[in-house]
Amino acid sequence: MTARIIDGNALSAQVRGEIAERAAALTARGVQPCLAVILVGGDPASAVYVRNKVAGCEKAGIRSLRFDYPETAAQDEVMARLAELNADPSVHGILVQLPLPRHLDETAVLEAIDIKKDVDGFHAENVGRLSQNREAFIPCTPHGVMKMLESTGT
Repeated sequence: MTARIIDGNALSAQVRGEIAERAAALTARGVQPCLAVILVGGDPASAVYVRNKVAGCEKAGIRSLRFDYPETAAQDEVMARLAELNADPSVHGILVQLPLPRHLDETAVLEAIDIKKDVDGFHAENVGRLSQNREAFIPCTPHGVMKMLESTGT
């Protein structure tokens, strides 16, 4: 078997272009796609990830809402924000940046996200649906890896 180099940058540009086209089509129909991102604490890597996600949304024509909480944020505070975002029909996707500070119950936070807005696919129901080959949000890293492998045509 011969090794193949996969051009991840080209594939990424293609996917980003497709997303921008879909966002523009929705916007033209009066639906402005919106992603809400919650960041708790000051982890530098998490801050970079969130900044990149917000920038990616901007480039694709997707509105983004960013909610930053201090390391000491209470569970109830984060859960209340999730309840608001779940109930907001103008918010189409919710992402909680991991890891969360130790005092927060990560499972409870992830389970509080409406499964239809769980863009990371971390809600237990989405994980279960995925394991049964049913329609679900697919976590982005494995989905990206599969897209890269599919791009080779093998």
